[in-house]
Amino acid sequence: MQKNLCFVLGAGGARGIAHVGFLQAMEENGIIPDCIVGCSMGSVVGGCYAAGITPSKMKEVADSLKKNDIIDVAPNFISKKGLLKSMKMQLKLEKLLGSVTFDALKIPFECVAVDLITGKPVTLNEGMVEESVRASSSIPLVFRPVIKNGMELVDGATLVRVPVANARHFNAKVVVAVDVLGRVVPKEIPTKNIIDLALRAVDINDAHHTRNYLKAHKPDLLIEPELEDMSQYKIDRLSFAYEQGYIAGIENVERIKALIEEKCK
Repeated sequence: MQKNLCFVLGAGGARGIAHVGFLQAMEENGIIPDCIVGCSMGSVVGGCYAAGITPSKMKEVADSLKKNDIIDVAPNFISKKGLLKSMKMQLKLEKLLGSVTFDALKIPFECVAVDLITGKPVTLNEGMVEESVRASSSIPLVFRPVIKNGMELVDGATLVRVPVANARHFNAKVVVAVDVLGRVVPKEIPTKNIIDLALRAVDINDAHHTRNYLKAHKPDLLIEPELEDMSQYKIDRLSFAYEQGYIAGIENVERIKALIEEKCK
């Protein structure tokens, strides 16, 4: 399958709303991807866009999003393998994506999760899009794993937050990757508590691993929106993330057009 332009949308929690702004900038300049690869929040945005949901509609949903729209603490979270019951997350995705399957998408799309049983990344591109997107964005310990075809699936960012290598499944000529997490920003103050410490350690390890991964799997263009010290773990500053994603998109319009002109003749 030959596809000219592939967008790879990386993980990023709340910072992932920058992907929506990026897609808006692309649409306004007539740049539509031939395929999309997503991970975690990038899979949510990418899956919705592939299904025909516009960036403006996604922004509308993001603007109305509240913490209680996602949080549903499970009383038996230890045995259920997740702090949250995950029902609110599932209902939110079902409302957005409905019962659409991968073969019915307007744009070819796949996302990445990690199977806890094998310890390996898994490419999801068959069946219900909602279920696969939920698996790709099920943060370990926070959301319950998604059980599918004998696999116990969690957030793809556990191993690969910007899955550039997957774009090769489409034989894409131009691969544009958007990493909304980027490098770790130095903290002004020490960590506050054990949770803050744990999240900081995860971020540092993830940033180091991702730098090495992107050296081995270089996209044609890597875009990193300037999101300052915005936390990926808090549902706030979403408008800021959208705006920065839009700005990063506009700044790279001509580069992307040049790549398409150069490699897709």
